[in-house]
Amino acid sequence: MPATIASFKIDYHQFLAPDGRLISDQDLPALATDFDQLLALYRVMVNTRTFDKKAIALQRTGKLGTYASCLGHEATHVAIGSAMKEEDCFAPMYREYGAQFCRGVRMSEVLLYWGGDERGSDFSGPPHDFAWCVPIATQCLHAAGSALAFKLRGEPRVAVTVVGDGGSSKGDALEAMNAASAFDLPLVLVIVNNQWAISVPRSKQNHAKTLAQKGIAAGLPAVQVDGNDLIASRWVMEQALERARAGKGATIIEMMTYRLSDHTTADDATRYRDREEVEEAWKREPVARLRHYLIDQGAWSREQDDALVKEAAELVESEVAEYLAVGKPGIESMFDYMYAELPHDLSEQRERALEELK
Repeated sequence: MPATIASFKIDYHQFLAPDGRLISDQDLPALATDFDQLLALYRVMVNTRTFDKKAIALQRTGKLGTYASCLGHEATHVAIGSAMKEEDCFAPMYREYGAQFCRGVRMSEVLLYWGGDERGSDFSGPPHDFAWCVPIATQCLHAAGSALAFKLRGEPRVAVTVVGDGGSSKGDALEAMNAASAFDLPLVLVIVNNQWAISVPRSKQNHAKTLAQKGIAAGLPAVQVDGNDLIASRWVMEQALERARAGKGATIIEMMTYRLSDHTTADDATRYRDREEVEEAWKREPVARLRHYLIDQGAWSREQDDALVKEAAELVESEVAEYLAVGKPGIESMFDYMYAELPHDLSEQRERALEELK
């Protein structure tokens, strides 16, 4: 008989049921009863959802370019961003707005980026955070490199990155995990499993029971969490960040959620997703779940929620007005920031472009 030389398990964490009720009142994290903090995080989630809806409307009316919606990801993203310290480094994909809002990025700056203006990438918040990364999974290597720098310098900082379920199959993500293991890096890599890699469902990506177990293959601790449960997601992030900051290495977290929107505004998910599947996913969505919990706990009311929704709409409209008031960058800007000394041929093109503009 063969001997078993190793065995592994993936723990799953959840505190709130889809209807907002506590699954158990045992071993709850402090956040579950810290209603001031929970309400602050809930406000960011509502603001993010309101922003997302408005951004799609702007794209549909020709005031924004292609936009990647974050609908359904609010708890996952806010948990990530709010758990980090300012000195930590965030390497996002292209839809983690809730995490970035927690770190000081402004809505108008997100709109500038998706409006085709690179000045949006010079956003508020920690200057050491990375800009949006559209190439799939390359941001994982950026984060791993940052984590290596933190370790070599002896700095108690953590690099955090996010990759989708589809992106977790890319070599970049797997190489980042392997580097984190080999060099014992202060890295937290979050696989946001929203069940769809554009039009490819999770069931066709691979037959592994979880995506978290990819971390096991690299020799890293790995967990799975209900990504629609803000309390559980934030708690798991805190544990991973504390572990990395204490010099104990990287963690792989799989956050289970659902992409309630199209992949981007250039996509039509009705072509490949059943309506019933999406309707079922709406029953598990994160904003309503946390709202029900807060109301059931007596920390919030329907009237307060109506007022918050109105405040969020006013905030978003203000940020949109600021975005629309920004003038277009000069045509010379496409030439001026690539080279210290502009090559002769591009210098001629620059002058010709300015002449034609006159």
